[in-house]
Amino acid sequence: MYDESETYTENLMIIGSQSGQSVAVKRIAAIDLGTNSFHAVIVDIYSDGSFRKIDDLKEMVQLAKGGLKSKLSEGAFKRGIDALRKIKVLCDSQGADRILAYATSAIREAENGGEFIQKSIDDIGIKINAIPGSVEAELIGYAVQHGVKLDEKPVLMVDIGGGSVEFILGNDKEFFYLTSKKIGVSRTADTFKPSDPITKEDIAKLEAHYEEELKYVTEALEKQPAEVMIGSSGTMQNIAAMIAARKKTPTDVTLNEMEFTDEDYYKFYNDFIKLDRKGRGKVSGLDSKRVDFINTGVVLVNLLFRKYGIKKMRISTQALREGIIIRYLKREMMGFTGSGAFTDPRRRSVFELLRKCNWHEAHSTHVTKLALTMFDALKEEMGLAEEDKELLEYAGYLHDIGYYIAHSAHHKHALYIIRNSELKGFRQDEIEVIANVARYHRRSTPKKRHEEYWKLKAPLRAKIRKLAGILRVADGLDRSHFQNVQKLEIESKEKELLLKIETTDEPYLEIWGAMRKSHLLREVLKKKIVIERV
Repeated sequence: MYDESETYTENLMIIGSQSGQSVAVKRIAAIDLGTNSFHAVIVDIYSDGSFRKIDDLKEMVQLAKGGLKSKLSEGAFKRGIDALRKIKVLCDSQGADRILAYATSAIREAENGGEFIQKSIDDIGIKINAIPGSVEAELIGYAVQHGVKLDEKPVLMVDIGGGSVEFILGNDKEFFYLTSKKIGVSRTADTFKPSDPITKEDIAKLEAHYEEELKYVTEALEKQPAEVMIGSSGTMQNIAAMIAARKKTPTDVTLNEMEFTDEDYYKFYNDFIKLDRKGRGKVSGLDSKRVDFINTGVVLVNLLFRKYGIKKMRISTQALREGIIIRYLKREMMGFTGSGAFTDPRRRSVFELLRKCNWHEAHSTHVTKLALTMFDALKEEMGLAEEDKELLEYAGYLHDIGYYIAHSAHHKHALYIIRNSELKGFRQDEIEVIANVARYHRRSTPKKRHEEYWKLKAPLRAKIRKLAGILRVADGLDRSHFQNVQKLEIESKEKELLLKIETTDEPYLEIWGAMRKSHLLREVLKKKIVIERV
């Protein structure tokens, strides 16, 4: 039962204390100067310590092309400087107040790395910081903690770059072990020069090399075992994209939190590892520029699954560049914890979005509480799972977010905003549920002609209908937007769903609003809907 007079939950107290309007205070650019690519992201920093991406640019520079020798080759040097010029143009056009550029192993280890850094300062105006591998691992860890839903259980975070691989053993609050190993895909491919297609002998040599480099990682995992691996950066994302294509898993909204099992990986590995260069180039999800060195990463991931008994892999689309931003916030914004008291990236990113879009807080929180009361009463009858409650909660908070664009068709605007806001910690199917449930809080119910809805798999569509049916009635019960309904009790009878409401004023508008929007819930339950004032 929902009772307005009861003390709000801890989450709602947090919401109330932090819902003041957040404003952009600074625009910064973070540049990850990796071995294979230079990747820049431009973000707005907000007064609550959150940030939102404005633009990004990725340039494949392949600094290791021709081998990671003691010096950057003339071609690699030029490609890197040319890429930085393009990035600087983007930063200037977007009005970045500050540029934070961090160089990793290829530039850090090159004899002429200092010359590259000085030329960047003199010719382009970008100052580069060459960071040690331990700092690189720490920054990647920050990014994963910020963007992926973790708990107290240890996970193994692995970022496979061109020159190095970072290993971070940690959970949602701390890191137990950080290291960087010089076994990146480009470096290893250049050192071992595997055949095409790769042979069993090549794989054995690679694995023996990896085993030697992983000694201390193994010791750390013996103390803190992990069953889940979090993969970040290009190699891991390419592997995930190829597996998603094999499984026909959509990734058009986000690859973040995309999950696959060890069995999924082994099936992929057994097919992929037999391919030659031409065959790899035809695999959906693989960047054509990674065709020549992806195999060394694929072999490493296979070893990690087997050696450490990893059962699942999840993907983080955040990596070093986001870690650079978080490090900046920790240093520049005293007391920064990643947007207030929300350590869960899912809840944090939802409320960052709400604040930035000037949400209708009183109405949305009230509707959400009514909806969750109905969910608790109808969960078993509707065949819903407990995790669906969280998705309904976020859809409730976000259902009117489309007003930020326009009043007209604001339910459709809500769908667009939610699908395109890069919410962190959610799988794509979860974002689709939240977005579509918010979209169907008013006007038309789900139809075959609705493209974003109908492209989803049948079980997701069924879930959306159930949750949207609940949200529509809850929204109708606050038709006045003045929180007139103070108590709500649910009685589910054989042929009737009875909603008993207690109000502070006359209930006619609320009853009219809820009944007008009750037909979807009636269809789902196959029951008559009755609302009575107690």
